[in-house]
Amino acid sequence: MQPSPSSHARVIEVLRSSAVFGSLHMEIIEALADAMTLSSVRGGDTVIHEGAESDGIIFVIHGGLRVSRQAADGHLLLYNQIQPGQSIGELGMILGQTRAQDVTAVRDSRLAVLSREAYEHLLQRFPLELSQVFLRAVYDRMRNAPDPADQHLAQTFILLPLQCPAQGQAGRTATLGQDMTQAFAKHGRVAHLRADTDGSKLQCNGKAVAHEALPQIEAEHEFILYESSGEDCAWTRYSFRQADQVILVANADANPGISSIELALCQEPGFQLKRRHLVLQHPPGCLEAAPPAPWLLGRDVERIYPLRHDQLDDSARLVRFLTGSAVGVVLGGGGARGFAHLGVLRALEECGMPVDLIGGNSMGALIGAQYALGHDLADILQRTQAFACGGERLTLPLVSLVGGRRVERDLKRMFGERQIEQLWRPYFAAACNLSLGHTQVLETGPIWKAVLASNSPAGLFPPVLHQGALLVDGAILENVPVQPMRMRLGTKLERRRGNGMIIAIDVDVRANLRADQGLTRLSVWSTLKSKLFAHAPASPGIADILYSAGHVGGMNQRLRTISQADHYLEPPVGEFALMAYGRGADIAEIGYRHAMEKIGQWDFHKR
Repeated sequence: MQPSPSSHARVIEVLRSSAVFGSLHMEIIEALADAMTLSSVRGGDTVIHEGAESDGIIFVIHGGLRVSRQAADGHLLLYNQIQPGQSIGELGMILGQTRAQDVTAVRDSRLAVLSREAYEHLLQRFPLELSQVFLRAVYDRMRNAPDPADQHLAQTFILLPLQCPAQGQAGRTATLGQDMTQAFAKHGRVAHLRADTDGSKLQCNGKAVAHEALPQIEAEHEFILYESSGEDCAWTRYSFRQADQVILVANADANPGISSIELALCQEPGFQLKRRHLVLQHPPGCLEAAPPAPWLLGRDVERIYPLRHDQLDDSARLVRFLTGSAVGVVLGGGGARGFAHLGVLRALEECGMPVDLIGGNSMGALIGAQYALGHDLADILQRTQAFACGGERLTLPLVSLVGGRRVERDLKRMFGERQIEQLWRPYFAAACNLSLGHTQVLETGPIWKAVLASNSPAGLFPPVLHQGALLVDGAILENVPVQPMRMRLGTKLERRRGNGMIIAIDVDVRANLRADQGLTRLSVWSTLKSKLFAHAPASPGIADILYSAGHVGGMNQRLRTISQADHYLEPPVGEFALMAYGRGADIAEIGYRHAMEKIGQWDFHKR
């Protein structure tokens, strides 16, 4: 199933539309096309080997190439892609150097090669024009890797069932393909391609098409979804070669071992160049996702996505992760002021903003965990207020001021033994690892334990033990854990190419912790007077001191945290005390009004 041969006219068309070579006069473009030799390569084939002689310049007419190198430790280093209308090999040939990297076809591609002899001949005819345009091509590639989205290059995916059709997986995969096509359509034009095993009968969006139309289909769509039956056949192999990303699909209750089709395809050239994901399909009404750990044994995938057959939202979330448009929401700590998170979440829902991944610290971790479980916002408000009013007993202050047993007990009642990795919506809680001195991201294990660690202020509550390490409230280092979220969605530099959006909510009002200037020292009596009498000199108590000490690091990191988020909300909740849990509804309302005002100013036309 090789692509149809490109004509001389097609080469001229690609050169004319190129951002670099399109600036040449038509006479030079035609001379370039006349001097080139056309060839076809299969996806995964190595076109250039590192260390080889630089004997030509390669132009991409259809398909694409990936630049890579093998690191000293054997790790594969991936660099930019070469898209239609672009070239590679100019610098090595001009300087007479050997090839500096490997270049591999990421899908079946049509190439035009300009040999050294042909290049030197053309250079004699058009010395100034060709020198300038090839130097510009090298400069542009070294200065900034091309963005496929800017070039309208279709993103390609393959749906690959791991169970054979006889086990019923084919029908469920077809339904998933339809749901994903519907979700892709919200982001751009999508082509859903299916075929019989030998690829002789091809359908695009349910209509019969000829194989010769495939290049045109790719040119006219932003997303191409190839659907395979899971059999090791001509269509599966062809689709795999064209795909930038591989979506493995399995029934959650199936054998998690490596399937025969995976073993076969991992031998295909270019396998390591493709992003790989795993979808675990669950029956309608399933309450809890299957444990993902068994599926990770011997299988290298970016992420595991639990999906329910009757939930279109699950498929839409999968597509947003695949297209780099997922939304991560980060909820900071701040006692009762954290009820503002509920108002912000309400505003996001009303504005149609999805929450694909949620994480938080302290109060934010508690609210985020309940939201990830699927509880509605009114229920979360009621449950959180009841939890906060439970009180806690003082203890012999050898480890902490309070014992923390009531909080642990009530968190176990609230969340049971539900595991974080079995949530339908990804979630994490942030804590400070006192033993190692860094932020500990908790995204596996019991939900109650992660929330407890994130809600255990050092000195006030006993640290939570985690593999021998001591975990406390994460505000010591990062009260609004944007950096862990950014690591899960891609760097802000990568955001330009689409690696998700981060919305951070900060409810930790900057407190001015000071004592009255007339006091020479803090004492029990000065603090009691300050609490009992409105006009007594200000004298902070132990709770104020511990809270401020536990938030110094987060305060100092605020500017860095803001810079890492795409949208940073700070609801005006300073008038509410940290312990004003009874006013949760009022605080949530302020968060809602603040968020609605700010969301109206956001620019979403690029999403």
